[in-house]
Amino acid sequence: MTIHIKGAKIIAMDAAHGSECFDGDILIEGQRIVAMGAALPEAEADIVIDGHDKLVTPGFVNAHIHTPEALFRGRYENLPLEMWMTLAYFLVGDGQLAPRALYLRSMLVAMDALRNGVTFLADDILEPPLQSMETLGCIFQAYNDAGIRANISGHVIDRPIADTVPFFSEVLPDDLLSQVNANKPPTVAEYVAFAEEAFSLYHGSADGRLRFMVAPSGPQRCTVELMQAADELARANATCFHTHILETKVQAVAGQEFYGKTLVQYMHDLGLLNRGTTIAHGVWTTDADLELLGAAKCSVVHNVLSNMKLSSGIAPVRKMLDAGVNVALGTDGISTSDTPRIFDAMRAAGHLHNVTTADYDSWLSAHEVMHMATLGGAYSMLLEDEIGSLEVGKKADLVIMDLSNANFVPLNDARKHLIYSENGSSVETVIVDGEIVVRDGLLTKVDENALLDEFRAMWPELLARHEPQEERNQAFIPYFQEVYKRCAAVDLGIHRYGGANMPAWP
Repeated sequence: MTIHIKGAKIIAMDAAHGSECFDGDILIEGQRIVAMGAALPEAEADIVIDGHDKLVTPGFVNAHIHTPEALFRGRYENLPLEMWMTLAYFLVGDGQLAPRALYLRSMLVAMDALRNGVTFLADDILEPPLQSMETLGCIFQAYNDAGIRANISGHVIDRPIADTVPFFSEVLPDDLLSQVNANKPPTVAEYVAFAEEAFSLYHGSADGRLRFMVAPSGPQRCTVELMQAADELARANATCFHTHILETKVQAVAGQEFYGKTLVQYMHDLGLLNRGTTIAHGVWTTDADLELLGAAKCSVVHNVLSNMKLSSGIAPVRKMLDAGVNVALGTDGISTSDTPRIFDAMRAAGHLHNVTTADYDSWLSAHEVMHMATLGGAYSMLLEDEIGSLEVGKKADLVIMDLSNANFVPLNDARKHLIYSENGSSVETVIVDGEIVVRDGLLTKVDENALLDEFRAMWPELLARHEPQEERNQAFIPYFQEVYKRCAAVDLGIHRYGGANMPAWP
């Protein structure tokens, strides 16, 4: 398949242009861009797209998302992470779904993401206590059918849950503690066997579009042996080591309580900070942590929407960038951000950090946010040579938007319109791997309405299973409230909340 996009405005995010908009053509053959420039010679193309009044950008990268939460979009509010997880993922009980429900759950997110210009998802799948090949295969099948590019994980926790949260086992009554401890985590050997099989079955499927990645949940939730084994698996299979670190103050306190150091310092001391390490959140990182992350060429995925909704804090993104840390952008879970749409996250990232300091020279620019959502995300997945910018030789993952949409009228600076004005309504065409997967705002590979109808018909049964489990897990909330209060009282020497203690202009 050959596609010729003629006479469009282009934001390439390449070394030559960055986020500066220019006029030109793009020629796609097969999966890749083969030519790009002003007024390319006429080519025999299967499809010619008139680029007049169109803006072409790289496909957007959502570098951290949990699609299991698609079932709970719009369900919860006003709960910090540790309490929210108790209801969405359960401390006790069974949240496993039938294969078709898993497929539809993943498809809900893939369809919404594609229609809004997201061509890549880093989907961190938590299916306690451990995924099976069948459950993992359902997600790969959904993404294959939708036509999206994705890294799909086997999220794993191998420490007893009560031992992963500071003070929790102290405050929990014996009867509830015994219920939590009845859930046996997988062994390191079991996870390694699972991951090796997943790599052999699914990694590089859909002609390389879909990849498996390792995702140990976090250093407070996983043993040293599992973290080291996951790092070895990631290196051996040239995929990223995707984990959560310092999302909340509770986790920051966990580092001091469990290890006597920050969780980043702990990872460094274990030799687990390297080019392939991608950290979700990093909200409660210290200046010393950021120096370690920057020196190791690590990535941090900024999940601004969930960090706000859960009151996890405001990540020190300017300090991250200054320290040489690669910053990507994610939406996190579909019930902690309530969206897989990267435009929502870009706008929030573009505005939130302005309230952290009066020093306007340190506020994030539209270019920096655009980089996080494209090349920064690609780098975090070890895919910057393949996606994240429009360049000859790279995969043809791109978005075509209608500049006559009100979001771009009057047209001033296209990148600023993208960050501050766009909401996805301008997206007309989405191309992934050289294939048109969205045309005129409609998905081309699946029947979206039929899939939505099927899910709606299934939802009452799924909710009937979920609600009793949710009610059962409410019993743990008062004890998490006590943990939350204790951790809030700990002085860590850093401040990650807005409000009266906002730092002044230096």
